[in-house]
This record gives sequence, structure tokens and C-alpha cells, in this order.
Amino acid sequence: MATLSFAVRRREPELVSPAAPTPRETKQLSDLDDHETLRVQVPFAFFYRAGGRDAAAVIRRALGEALVPYYPLAGRVRELEGRKLVVDCTGEGVLFVEADADVRLVGLEECSASSGGGGLRAPFPSMDQLLFDVEGSGGVLGCPLLLVQVTRLLCGGFVLALRLNHTMCDAIGISQFLLAVGELARGLPAPTVAPAWCRELLEARSPPSPSFPHREFDAVPPPPPPGDLVTRTFTFTADDVAAIRSGLPPRLRDTATAFEVLTGFLWRARTAALELPDGEVARLVVLANLRGVAELSLPAGYYGNACVAPTALAAAEALRRHGSLADAVELVREAKAVVTAEYARSTADALVLRGRPLLALANVFVVSDHRHAGFHRLDLGWGEPVYGGGADVVFGLCFLVAVKKGGGDGAAAVGALVSLPRPAMERFASELERLSLSALSKSY
Repeated sequence: MATLSFAVRRREPELVSPAAPTPRETKQLSDLDDHETLRVQVPFAFFYRAGGRDAAAVIRRALGEALVPYYPLAGRVRELEGRKLVVDCTGEGVLFVEADADVRLVGLEECSASSGGGGLRAPFPSMDQLLFDVEGSGGVLGCPLLLVQVTRLLCGGFVLALRLNHTMCDAIGISQFLLAVGELARGLPAPTVAPAWCRELLEARSPPSPSFPHREFDAVPPPPPPGDLVTRTFTFTADDVAAIRSGLPPRLRDTATAFEVLTGFLWRARTAALELPDGEVARLVVLANLRGVAELSLPAGYYGNACVAPTALAAAEALRRHGSLADAVELVREAKAVVTAEYARSTADALVLRGRPLLALANVFVVSDHRHAGFHRLDLGWGEPVYGGGADVVFGLCFLVAVKKGGGDGAAAVGALVSLPRPAMERFASELERLSLSALSKSY
């Protein structure tokens, strides 16, 4: 990524509270909200070509209005006995920072990593200035649940960046809140989707009785700390996905989804790039959304963590050398197929019985699909963002994000945001190219 430095002038952080009185109560998070893996802060960024001087004021006002129906987000999380998390709905508010940067959007686009002339892609230059880490804001317990920064640019555009306490929302949940902010910013009298709490629907049973092995929580030795990490976004157009799909046998070519094709493709390339030795197990975790599982009866507007993490296991040598893309895609499909209401309840049970553990991290590749969450549609009054979605990713995790090929007016594409040690990243890029060519030459 080309380097770019610019000055950012920030006002003092302030708390934005709900714009009207809200209930003062304590709400329990679900057992799918409060496990160790989600005790993190997750950054997002949205870049706009227009906005002018009013952008910060408009967004500040809309935040306060949105926090009335979404009042738990203005509270603070604390921990009870058994590491159970609750949110105290105190109405204290979310942290808000107003800023100005001596840079134009075109400058950020030119220096964006991995863009290849294709527009803004994460990671973004000087992201630590566009989302400043306010002292005391980075914890999970007893801290503001959202940190929001609006940075005006010299060109009249602006950047909306935020950091979320992940125990409160998944990607769809925080997108739902932001889309509500956008509607209120544009002058709608109320959000079109009413928020629903209902976290009891994803609670463990009494007594907990897991009915699946839940290999995602296996007690495996943690991996050694990675070396010098590099983060990149790799862009796949519809034609790219079709080319990869053409390397599948007919039984999969016509039925596998773009997610399944890309995930299997990326998993093979990453395993080879990390040079996992023979005899080791490569783990794939698919973060699967439960909102469409009818038996769970999650209401429209549910904004908690409604995801489970079914896992596929494969011998490293099978992915690297002996297996085919079709084998990897089949494993992805098998992992997705276990996602039922019973699997969700079993996951909650397992989390409680095992002390709310982390996901097993050894040789893990976690894929989270954000393309349909709605980030790319966030209109705050000045149109959709040039880019909207995840701003960073940790080692072992991959976000699939909606991007535009060639910038804001280009055709829709899929961005795969990944982080790898520097030598592995070079091998990963080469492996993606090699596998693409191999798929194109395959015939059945």
C-alpha cells in the first residue's frame, strides 16, 4: 500500500445520548452473544463523496434519535456470575468524535491497499486517525458500546468510522442500526424496521444438553503468534466467480452458491500459502446466520448476534495437494447443512457447559459474509458510500464484502478481506492466480 500522511484535527470526544427518555433497566444478552470470541471491538468505515460541513451535525442528531428505540446501545455491558453478560440500560450514550482531515477522497482512493485501480479497499491509509482510539473506550465491560467518528474531507466528502462492542450485535444487527440512523438523517420520522431484543430466544436450555460435537470449540493448542501481518482485499467480479465455478463438476457447477465456491477456493489457497505441514488439520468455520431458521422465530428487527459457527475439518495435505476444489466446496456445503434450530440450541448449550470459550484457533479460517448485511447501502442523505463495511480483519478471519469494481459506479464485485504474515500473503496471491488458471483448464 502506498503511504499517505495527512493531518486530522479532532474536537473533544462527546457522549451522544438518546434524544428522548428511555427505560432504565438491565437486559440479559443471549448465550450466543456472550462467549469469549465476541468480547472484542470491531471497526467499520464508510466513505462518501459529498456531505459538506453539515455531515457531523446531521449524523450526531440522527444517532441520538436512533438511540431512543435502540436504547440498549446507549448503555454499558457488565458481567455476572458464570461470566454471563448483561447490558445496563443507563442512557449514558455512545462516544462521538467530530474531525476534519487535510486530504481528499481521491487521495485515499489512490493509496488504498490492493485497489489495483479498482477503488477503495481495506485496509485504509491512516485508519487510526480516521477512527481515533479515545482513551478508556476500547474495553468490553463498562465502556461505551459504540465509538463513532465523522471526519470531513477537503473535497466536501466525509468518512464515517465506528467501532462496535461485538457482544451487542453481529454484522446484520449493527447494519440495521446504521440504516436506521441513515433513515432518520434523511428526515424519516422513524426507522422502517423496528428493533427487537428477544435475546431469550437464543438462550441455552435448562439443563444444557448439546446434541452436536461442536468441533468449533475443540480444546486444541493455540497457534504461535503470527509474524509481520499484512492485510489485503482481493476482488472477485462475477466473471471471476464464474471462471472458478467452471472448474467444478456439473453436480456442483449448477448448484453451489457463490459463497460456497469462493470459500472453498480461498480455503485451499490459504492452506497452501501458510504451508501447513502434512498431518495437521485445517479448520474452516462458516459463520452462518440464523435469521432465516423459521423454528427459532427470531423477529424481524432482531439485532443481536444470531450466528453459529459450523466447522469443516480437512487434512492439510488434502487441501494443498491431493484434493480438488470440488472437495473443498463439498466440505463448505456440509458445514452449512448442519445449521438448524437444533444446532443453534446445541451451540448455546455447549457454550454454557464449556465456560463460554473462544473458537478453536489452530489452523482456523473463519469466513463471515457481509455482502448482504446492507453496509453498502448506508445513505445518510448524500447517497450510498463509495465503500461501506469492515475496516480491518484479524489473522484467521476473512470478511466477504460488497465492493464496486472500478469505484463507486462500477459493477458489483466481492471483496475478500484477509490478514496473513507477509511471506504467506505473497504466496496467497500467487496461489489464487494459480488455482484460477487451474480451474479454467479443468474439464469434466
